Amino acid sequence: MKKRIIVAALAIAGAMALSGCGGSKSGGDGTKSGDTTQTAAGKKILTIQLGPDVESIDPALNSAVDGANYILFAFDNLLKMDKDGKVVPGLAEKYEISDDQLTWTFYLRDGLKWSDGSALTANDFVYSWQRLVDPSVAAPYAQTVLGMVEGYDDAIGRPDADGNTTVDPDPTKLKVEATDDKTLVVHMAKPTPYFDKLAAFVSLSPVKKDVVEANPDGWTLDPKTYISSGPFKLTEWKSGSYLMLEKNENYWNKDAVKLDGIKCLLMQDQNAAFSAYESGDALMIKDIPTQEITTLQKRSDYHLDPQLGTYFIDLNNTLDEFKDARVRQALSLALDRKYISETITAGTYTPASGFVSAGTSDWDGSLWSDNITDPSVYINVDDFAGNLAKAKELLAEAGHPNGEGLPTLTYSTNDSAYHKKIAEYLQQAWKELGLNVKVQTVEWKSFTPQRRSGNYQIARDGWVMDYNDPSNILELASTGNGNNSSKYSNPEFDGLMNKAATEKDPQTRFGYLHQAEDLIMKDTAMVPLLYYNDFYLQSDKITGSWHSPDGFWHFEYADIAE
Repeated sequence: MKKRIIVAALAIAGAMALSGCGGSKSGGDGTKSGDTTQTAAGKKILTIQLGPDVESIDPALNSAVDGANYILFAFDNLLKMDKDGKVVPGLAEKYEISDDQLTWTFYLRDGLKWSDGSALTANDFVYSWQRLVDPSVAAPYAQTVLGMVEGYDDAIGRPDADGNTTVDPDPTKLKVEATDDKTLVVHMAKPTPYFDKLAAFVSLSPVKKDVVEANPDGWTLDPKTYISSGPFKLTEWKSGSYLMLEKNENYWNKDAVKLDGIKCLLMQDQNAAFSAYESGDALMIKDIPTQEITTLQKRSDYHLDPQLGTYFIDLNNTLDEFKDARVRQALSLALDRKYISETITAGTYTPASGFVSAGTSDWDGSLWSDNITDPSVYINVDDFAGNLAKAKELLAEAGHPNGEGLPTLTYSTNDSAYHKKIAEYLQQAWKELGLNVKVQTVEWKSFTPQRRSGNYQIARDGWVMDYNDPSNILELASTGNGNNSSKYSNPEFDGLMNKAATEKDPQTRFGYLHQAEDLIMKDTAMVPLLYYNDFYLQSDKITGSWHSPDGFWHFEYADIAE
């Protein structure tokens, strides 16, 4: 069988350790960065803020962007994404793809070590990936990152149409094998041309078997057992205060790491984060007080970067009040997305007309949004008056004129960024339909698992794409997907996604994906509201960092200017 070999085009140090990217602009107006990021011992410690406490920093269990960012600092994967969004070598120095695209072979670097100094081998990937698909672990990304691997259905014990388990779950049936300590072979059930991007995603990072199995529920909570493979290692986690990561001297590319550590402030209060930045106690913060945005937009240390992500609303499809698609459509059409974007978020987000994120590419490199096949089912964000009239009409058709017969609705959200203000707007907007809405604010670390479990009525949701392929966000509507918080299920949609997953011709494949989005827009599986942009403050003192469209801040090879 012929194979094509992908070799490093660039040394990773050269590809990743680039300056002048992401948020580093010179001549900052209003930047107030002190020297408190430098320890008394003269070490370079970069202090940043990406969010509050997270649910998990286990690569298998995390489902939040900020949590994934912390994992990115601590763990390397087979491959990495560079500043330009290109796949470059990571723990694997090269890989091969068979001509039929069903066999991927990764060759690890010589002498790889865990942060505790022990050897890291291909067998660590076999264990980690089989752990990821173990139903008892309940990894939310299992299907997304490994559903295309041969043996996946047997590994998880795929249920039949009636929900009965057809086989006993057996994670060892996932067809990944270590042919020797340096060679990992992945057998695909179907061609997956974007698997190189998945091989760079944090969920597939290797974890160390002995420490995980010794304490499955708590290994991530203790720096002594949080053994990692990346440029930094966890040395302290003070809940509600900070995560401390220090340079990993056993990292294969340690010479390219300029920082001695990264201190991640765990802050939910935007004003506290802003105060830390303005005083120089932090050199980068993600959470900015919304009332400051208009003023901060004039400063050079304020950044607004495009992001492949969609802010949407989950309507729990298992509840009687949302089983009629017309009710879901009415709730969607009653929202003035331009007002939310321009007035509530001060232009930091963009009105969403569809579910697939703005900036997503089509099969030929053109924009996905320029090639939609049924424009009638998408939202005309410029005609709110017409949308609202249609919403009232649909609600009446569903047997609920002026909201009659529908219960009081509870909208669940976490209190950061613009979430609370948007929630208050939703209350007023849906009142126009005759609906009563209560807002429930949930702590961030509890919010995601509550939503994922279906323990809600209506909930804020959002998705930042893991790679630039529409399937990555569309699969959120697939039956049984671990991140399908709306609990939407439609055999027709699942069929289109399955066709796309097995189709080798790119144009035909993307045609199926367009049909899939048409269907969930017509059905209002979720309510797309806004397209994400990332807005943040970052000091001009930081060099060699960048922000990627998948929502990550890359400080692995950053430096702090004197």
